[in-house]
Order: sequence, then structure tokens, then C-alpha cells
Amino acid sequence: MTIQKVGVLGAGTMGVGIAQVFVQSGFDVQLVDNQPSHLQRAFTEIQISLEQAIASGRLTKEQAEAAIGRLRTSPQLEVFKECDLILEAVTEEEPTKIALFQSVDRICPEHTILASNTSAIAITRMAAATKRPDRFMGMHFMKPALERDVVELIRGLQTSDETYNALFELSAQLNKTAVSVKDYPGFVSNRLLIPMINEAIYALYEGVATVEDIDTVMELGRGHQKGPLKLADGIGLDICLSVMKVLHHGFNDDKYRPCPLLQQMVDAGYLGEKSGRGFYTY
Repeated sequence: MTIQKVGVLGAGTMGVGIAQVFVQSGFDVQLVDNQPSHLQRAFTEIQISLEQAIASGRLTKEQAEAAIGRLRTSPQLEVFKECDLILEAVTEEEPTKIALFQSVDRICPEHTILASNTSAIAITRMAAATKRPDRFMGMHFMKPALERDVVELIRGLQTSDETYNALFELSAQLNKTAVSVKDYPGFVSNRLLIPMINEAIYALYEGVATVEDIDTVMELGRGHQKGPLKLADGIGLDICLSVMKVLHHGFNDDKYRPCPLLQQMVDAGYLGEKSGRGFYTY
């Protein structure tokens, strides 16, 4: 399977980062989102990021110009019909993802691989909703996609060896270390990370320590770049809650029960950096 043209579905934070990873690695990218304003913002963000890379010496002007020249945007799924790989990066809601994959499945040629950047949702279930389950798998980039050097490759029960090998080789072309992960709730990264965040929220909820002190313990005491509550704000508290619910339901184990404070903050619209308020104010 030769992958040359890549479609990225969703122009949010992850979709933008993933699109930039691909264009900087020499791939033609079609970025699709049903909101034109999201596409305009995405194009501008990538331009600014490339300009910063020129200023820091990480890219030449010629390399940056070539990269932005490989990026196309559209609100229409039909542009995916010429892509060899479609990578979905929309909201962490299984029904939404499945509906979009079913639409893309009808549009794309037989050889096209479908992949999801989901951080927790079952690959096997999403694959079964399409007519190409053997050419479907998870390809989970970490945030920020441009800076993190690892990608989780998650095989569904139906994923063929040919599909897995194609995305393993693709990861190397992107200068990412591919880690093979089985299709379990949360995979590896979020099965470890999000429960740690949830436990930090419980510590706050129970009055064990303040927001700042909880983060300071983990930053200065454990060497974390960001404390768990600051990290949660960056991820998005709604996403943290969604992942905890997937873990709780998937394992049927109350050790994964979301903290009531996390649910309350999401209900209040305090989602972290993207809403201007979470555990911190932005």
C-alpha cells in the first residue's frame, strides 16, 4: 500500500497538528471540516507555525513554502475520493465518528485506509461499521502532534497485516516511533494518564491540597513538565471526562469512575484553556 495523499478529517487542535506533521513530511494533505471558519483558522495556524520554524532555524523558507503548498482545505467530504489514507480527528463521541466513517467509506476507493486518532474508543467497533474493516485501524498521535515523537498503532480484530505494516512504515516516514497497542479502552497512553488526572481531581475534591500545590508536587517532586490539573486544562476537561467514561464502561470497574468535580466543571462549561477557564483561568 503506497500512501501519497492523506485526508485529515477535523480541523481542531489535533487535526491541525496532524495535518502539519504530514505536509512537513512531504505528503499532500486534504484537510476537511464542515465549518469554513475552522479551516481558515487551521490554515493560519499552520502558516504561523511554519514561520516560527523558519525563525528558529528548524526549516528553511523553501521547505516551509513547499509544506504549505501541499495543504488543501475543504468543507466537503467528496475531496477524499483521491486519498490513500483518511485520518479522523473529530470529537471523542463514538456515534459521530461512526457516522462520518460510514460517509467516508462510501466516497473513498477500495484501497483507501481509514484510521482514527481516537484516544480511547474501540477500534474494532468502528471498523465493523464500515465495509472495509480489514483496512481500518487506530493511529493515535499525542498532543501536540508536531512535537511528540510517538504514535500508538491500534489494530482492530479485523485489521489486516498489510494495513498495519503500511501505517507502521508511514510512522517512520513521519519520524515517529510507532508503538503497537491492542484494542483495549484507553489503549496505553490514556489508560495511564487520564486516571492519574482523575485522581488529582479527587485530591482537590476531597480538600487534600490546592490546585497549585497538587501540580507543584508532581512538577517539582516527580519531574513532570506539567502538573496533572494544568495538563487536564490543556487536554480539555470534556475530553478527560469522555475518556474516563470510556474506561469506566469498558472495564466495568469503579476505579475508573469519573470524579464528580470533573463532571460538574464540564457541566459548567469550564473546559480548560479552550474555554478560558478550568482549574486555572486563561
